[in-house]
Amino acid sequence: MQLTKEKFKERFERKLDDYFENDIKHASNSELCAALSAVVRDGYAPQWRRTRISETHEGNKQIYYFSIEFLPGTLLKSNLLNLGWLKTVREALKEMGLDLDTIAAAEPDMALGNGGLGRLAAAFMDSLASLGYTGNGNGIRYKYGLFKQKFVDGYQKELPNDWLKDDHWEVRRESKAVPVRFGGKVEMVDDDGWLTPRYEGERVVQAVPYDIAVVGYKDGITNTLRLWDAEIPPQDELKYPTIADRRKVEDLTSILYPDDSNYEGLLLRLKQEYFFVSAGLQSILNYFIKDLKQTDFRKLPEYVAVHINDTHPAMAVAELMRLLVDEHRVDWDTAWKITVQTMSYTNHTIMAEALEKWDLSMMQDLLPRIVQIITEIDRRFVESLKGKTSDDVIERTRIIKNGRVHMAHLAIIGSHSINGVAALHTQLLETDVLKDFYELYPKRFNNKTNGIVLRRWLQIANPELSDLLDQTIGTKWRDDSNEMLKFENFYHDTKTLNRLEEIKLDNKKKLAKFIKKETGIEVDPTAIFDVQIKRLHAYKRQTLKLLHILKLYQDLKNGIDHPKRVVIFAAKAAPSYVFAKQIIKVINETANMINNDPDIHGKLKVVFLENYNVSLAERIIPAADVSEQISTTTKEASGTSNMKLMANGALTVATMDGANIEIKDEVGEDNIFSFGLNKDQVYKYYADKSYHPRNIYENDPVLRDTIDSLKEVPNCNGEPQALVNNFLSDNEEFLVLADFEAYLAAQKAVEATWAQKRIWYQMSLVNIAHSERFDVDKTIQRYAQDIWHLKKLHIEKTK
Repeated sequence: MQLTKEKFKERFERKLDDYFENDIKHASNSELCAALSAVVRDGYAPQWRRTRISETHEGNKQIYYFSIEFLPGTLLKSNLLNLGWLKTVREALKEMGLDLDTIAAAEPDMALGNGGLGRLAAAFMDSLASLGYTGNGNGIRYKYGLFKQKFVDGYQKELPNDWLKDDHWEVRRESKAVPVRFGGKVEMVDDDGWLTPRYEGERVVQAVPYDIAVVGYKDGITNTLRLWDAEIPPQDELKYPTIADRRKVEDLTSILYPDDSNYEGLLLRLKQEYFFVSAGLQSILNYFIKDLKQTDFRKLPEYVAVHINDTHPAMAVAELMRLLVDEHRVDWDTAWKITVQTMSYTNHTIMAEALEKWDLSMMQDLLPRIVQIITEIDRRFVESLKGKTSDDVIERTRIIKNGRVHMAHLAIIGSHSINGVAALHTQLLETDVLKDFYELYPKRFNNKTNGIVLRRWLQIANPELSDLLDQTIGTKWRDDSNEMLKFENFYHDTKTLNRLEEIKLDNKKKLAKFIKKETGIEVDPTAIFDVQIKRLHAYKRQTLKLLHILKLYQDLKNGIDHPKRVVIFAAKAAPSYVFAKQIIKVINETANMINNDPDIHGKLKVVFLENYNVSLAERIIPAADVSEQISTTTKEASGTSNMKLMANGALTVATMDGANIEIKDEVGEDNIFSFGLNKDQVYKYYADKSYHPRNIYENDPVLRDTIDSLKEVPNCNGEPQALVNNFLSDNEEFLVLADFEAYLAAQKAVEATWAQKRIWYQMSLVNIAHSERFDVDKTIQRYAQDIWHLKKLHIEKTK
């Protein structure tokens, strides 16, 4: 729908008056944000309705993306961009004496995810709509989401994140509510020749959907992200007479990733996983029957694809079987064929602790019928392999063993497609982690390297760089990222390189102002902005960056000069992850020590920004000079911050892990700073158990001095020693000290290149141009064609 500045102003002022009985001069930023959001909702509402009508009328196959996390960030600017209104609204507000960025800052991030897994799911939703495919997200409406992070005396403290109080986008659809059963006992009884479950003593929770519009980029299509909330069924209110009773139901959807260090936390997490899987699948079958008027469930895979994003929704395999066999009386063999044809699975990790395994007795207590179905799937799987492969392979691949239910095994056995998310990751799945399954089902395995929403990370996060692309290569890149490759034609253009430097400096000044406001730390925008922003985990090796910081600090104290550098961290640690929280404390106290030392004359600053989320990333990424992608090789499935930073012109310091390899392939060795052990060297250490870091420590005086200086970080309570003990432990899993020397060499190359600014910005330009390879639209196109087999939906745009 076209929008003129005059029409917008009229609607905006009317919404402000209708909602708040207020005018522009006296309205708060929160009120202005709410009124602006209301105008945007009115803009996409007609196309949201038309999309739903068209998808039912055309009957195209739909993808339902099941994910425990979605991380959309804020939606105001994204919706304005995708409606084609962003420029018009920005200019209209400016004429009214208002600033869009200031108003938009009042919108809270949607606290529905933690890191790359959730951001990828949100990116997929954006891309599906923007490419014209009918795609639906299915997740949980967390009331507090992931915690709000605060630092107190350098320690991470977790606070509730009450983001919903200012949410402007969701629509409650009580008419679509479905029941979800927990606990009790189940007995199979004969019902006219059909074995039917009879439940006793179960507790029923009502799953109520809240829908959020996912607006496609200028194509008139608006898909749906459906999030489920838990409520007491109206007919069962008397069973919950006290506030405490009611809280037990409400707490089901209170927080993302409950503390899994105790039984209660584990039980809640398992309950959450079944809750949104069961609700989502019931909703799908209701649509199949009521809206599409289908009664032959053998046709379900023609209309429906269900994607399992990591192992959290793996119970979808068993739940679809339950619904087909128990509720709709489809025979087991037919139901299994339908299930496998419908399901597909993305593996996001090779880390053993992230491949979920649930205690069978816990699952039996909470989900007795699901355990019966999983047991039968497992029995039939084992029977199908007898005589075809060795007993060892059967035992390694079965779903239930040693009293544990292996969720990745359930997802693989019950899906027609299994994919990794970067070339190396998929290779490791096929040759190591899931080797037995690959040999059983070689045709099911494939790679789909992750991608990012370039629209958001350039047009919204970095409008100055977007304008430069317009001026140099034209505006077609905004609709077709392949056009970005033309930017490389300006490799020798001095005017373009100078403008790139100006844009980067301007973004760094904005970030420096924000850092001063939030932390009180003054940083020099002309320094190298060295950025490591990602979830806090030992394998991501924030610790290696910490050692580099201490080495730089020692050098400066000893009169050895280095270019001025600002190291910026942002990361959350899981509440029960003690070692990660110890790393945060040590980094914060190292920062205090360095930032307040007059002897180094401000040549090095360290900043750890609180409460990392999408909005904070949108501030940091355009200002980054150096992108730290230094995970232990073989441990990072893909990484997507590497792609966002690359697109904004940061130069990558990288191990050859995850998608870093593909970035290097794309930009060439001369435009990335690669270092460290390769896959084979890492696996040799693991196989031989030959990694003895204490020997490295004792034979490398530079490393020894750095480690010893770590022990001297002040204002700590044993945390530095905990890190040292970890680094020096025999066969330490993440090989931090093994890569230390190579990492220092890579950082010396960074410094040498920084001294040659023309070369630096030529490298930056190449990275920007080649970030088109990681446009999520290309990723989704491959999923749509190779796995989901989708057709595009065609609807008329509003005028």
